[in-house]
Amino acid sequence: MTGDHQTLALVLFSVFIAVTLAITTWVSRRRRGSAEEFYAGGRLFSPLENGFAIAGDYMSAASFLGISGLIALFGYDGMLYLVGFLVAWLLVLFLVAELVRNCGRFTLADVVAARMRERPVRLAVGAASVTVSVLYLVAQMVGAGSLVSLLLGDAGAQARTWMVIGVGALMVFYVAFGGMRATTWIQIVKAVLLLGGALALTTLVVLRFHGDVNALLNTAAERSGHGKDFLAPGLKYGGDWTARLDFISLGLALVLGTGGLPHILSRFYTVPTARAARRSAVWAIGLIGGFYLMTVVLGFGAAAVLGSGAVRASNTAGNTAVPLLALDLGGGAGSTGGTVLFAVVAAVAFATILAVVAGLTLASSASVAHDLHASLRRRRTGERGARRSEVAVARVAAVAVGAVAIGLALLARNLNVAFLVGLAFAVAASANLPALLYALFWRRFTTRGAVWSVYGGLIPALTLVALSPVVSGSPDSLFPGRDFAVFPLANPGVVSIPLGFLMGWLGTLLSPEAADKARHAETEVRSLTGAGAA
Repeated sequence: MTGDHQTLALVLFSVFIAVTLAITTWVSRRRRGSAEEFYAGGRLFSPLENGFAIAGDYMSAASFLGISGLIALFGYDGMLYLVGFLVAWLLVLFLVAELVRNCGRFTLADVVAARMRERPVRLAVGAASVTVSVLYLVAQMVGAGSLVSLLLGDAGAQARTWMVIGVGALMVFYVAFGGMRATTWIQIVKAVLLLGGALALTTLVVLRFHGDVNALLNTAAERSGHGKDFLAPGLKYGGDWTARLDFISLGLALVLGTGGLPHILSRFYTVPTARAARRSAVWAIGLIGGFYLMTVVLGFGAAAVLGSGAVRASNTAGNTAVPLLALDLGGGAGSTGGTVLFAVVAAVAFATILAVVAGLTLASSASVAHDLHASLRRRRTGERGARRSEVAVARVAAVAVGAVAIGLALLARNLNVAFLVGLAFAVAASANLPALLYALFWRRFTTRGAVWSVYGGLIPALTLVALSPVVSGSPDSLFPGRDFAVFPLANPGVVSIPLGFLMGWLGTLLSPEAADKARHAETEVRSLTGAGAA
């Protein structure tokens, strides 16, 4: 990219970072320092504000960069990601949002442990939540690396490492000093910017083809190199039984994973009532649905305007399709319009990454402090001593989680960000969702069932990923020079999700203790009525 591109994009990056740092500083001076303020923003956000924040948290680099890139490379099959992401919100709306708000205080473990022995359940759910958050963080940081490589050209190979480290440092600052309140406002600003940028690009794509959708699709098919197969199922997930089963596995993970994502579930604690949580979900569905419709246009637009070959040449995973499309729509390389539009889109994508990593870091640090550390410390110092140290531990945990995510992101820099998010969804659907649904709806569910459910989904999911072509055995794997892949599928969901539910059922049947009927009745009344909710 030319010096003008680099300078303008870096200026816009700097402006957004300055705004978010100002928000964080302002909030840090006004917050009370309590656990409720740090984890839930004082529960003072309206449904509209929280709906925009949820949308800002959910519309990640996987959506803006990854899905658009997959559509540009694989056409119809690339749209399968966004269908799964959107359908998943129906499960969240009808089965999860209100009940989670009524039963918990700060984290997913609050809900599952409400009627169990707390310590083993919190340790299990906390470990699973941190794992999911770190996997999701890796995807966002890979997106940041792809973006800076495109921006800086030949220097990008070295600069992407510093970009990933810089994003990690910023997310730690947001969480440590601003907590949930600053994170929420950053996500709201990011959602507005992302929706506005996507709408502008979509409008330009439609105008390029004079509003003729058929012309857009036919041109995309012609320039993809695949002809009409580009517009039909099977280009990526067709063929042999392995590819078809991988598609089923991916679909299960995407549809069921959202209900187990800790950074999404924690957003329902930031509103004052369960009714507000449900309205937040409705607002989020509308905003996210509109965004994904525009993503379809952007993906096919990139294939039609640039050609799939050009997208693949820039980034083999397709992560740079949207910035390149913006450059062309603005007038091409070297033009003022192209420079401005590219810089704006690059800055919006960077804002997307920063906002999402802040939410993920907050969720993971809350799990470490509120679930893992507090569960161990209460045994020695009591409830009061544990509460005093939770916020301090959460800040330290944010640093540790950021360091781990940075290291993994540098290893996974050649993978598609939407694909990486699919792995995080698979782990969430395998480990968190079975325990959550059983705790909410199964009267006989026991502590052993909860622990077995979490570990019975988490361990197989991670093991199968480690033994899959994602890690070794292919040119695009994490370790391309080695081959210890014995599991043929790239996504483990079709195996690990049923195992999570099966182990929860089996652990309950083999449990030496019966379920506490009184505590279940209390939890059931609380979940349905909100009586006694924090």
